[in-house]
Amino acid sequence: MLLACAMLWGGSYPTAKVAMGAVTPQWLMAIRLLAAASIMVVLFRRQILPYLDRRIIVPGLLVGVTYWGTMVSQMTGLTMIEPGRSSFLTAAYCVLVPFTSWLLLRQKPALRNLVSAALCLTGVGFVSFSSGLGGLTVGTGDLLTLLCALVFSFNLVWLGKFGRHIHPVTLTFAQFVVAGLLCLGGAILTEPAPTAAWLAPDVLACLCYLFFGATMLAQIMQNVGLKVTPPSQASLIMCLETVFSLLFSVVFYGETVEPAAGVGFALIFLAILVSQIRLGAR
Repeated sequence: MLLACAMLWGGSYPTAKVAMGAVTPQWLMAIRLLAAASIMVVLFRRQILPYLDRRIIVPGLLVGVTYWGTMVSQMTGLTMIEPGRSSFLTAAYCVLVPFTSWLLLRQKPALRNLVSAALCLTGVGFVSFSSGLGGLTVGTGDLLTLLCALVFSFNLVWLGKFGRHIHPVTLTFAQFVVAGLLCLGGAILTEPAPTAAWLAPDVLACLCYLFFGATMLAQIMQNVGLKVTPPSQASLIMCLETVFSLLFSVVFYGETVEPAAGVGFALIFLAILVSQIRLGAR
C-alpha cells in the first residue's frame, strides 16, 4: 500500500502540470481538497462527526493553514518548472522536518540530519544551477517549491503533535476543509472564473486522478500502511515518490534531465535516505 501510495503521489506531479494547462492552481486545489473532504465525511462519518468540537479548532487551523501554504506554493511553482524538478525540490521537506521539530518541539536534530542537510543543499545547487530544466539561475518556480518544502515541514510536525490526541482521520478531514476553503477564497479573489476548457476529456481525467487517486486513495492507503509498517521502513518506501515522479514525468510528460540536474536529483535522494536511516548496534 505504501509503495502504491508513493506511485500515486509521484504521478500527481505530471498530472497536475497537465491539468493546470486549463485549471488555475487555487481552483484546482479547492476542488481537489473539498471533493476529498466530502467523500471522507461520507465514508468515515463515524470517525469524523463525533470529534468535531472545540478541541479540533486550533489543531485544524494550524494543519489546514500550513497545508494551504504548502499546496499553493507547490502548485504555483509547478506552473513554472518541470514536474520531476518540482518533486525533488519538494522532497527537501524530509531533510527540513528534524530542524522544524527542533524549533517547535525542542527536539534536537541528530548528526545524520546535519549531513543530510548538507547533501540536500548541494543537490539543490546542482538542480537549480544546471544548464537544463530551467536555466542557469534559481528561478521563481524553484523558490516557491522550496518554500513549499519549508511550510510542509511545519505541517508534518503539527500533524505528528496533534495526531497523538486527535483521530488521524478527523485531523485529515479538518486539514482538507480549512485548506480547501482558503484555496476557494483565494481562487475567487485572484484567479479567473471556471471556463469550458475545464470540461476537456484530458483535463477531466487528470482531475479524477488527482481527486480520487492522489488524494483520497493515497491518503487511505498511507493511513492503513503506517499502522502495520515500522516507521523507518515506511518513510524509505514513501520517499520513492520522487523517483516515480521523475520516471513518470520523463516517460509521459517528455521531461529531459541534464547531467548536472541528474547529479542534483541523486544527491537530494541520498539526503532523504541519510535523514531516514538510523544505524543501530546491529
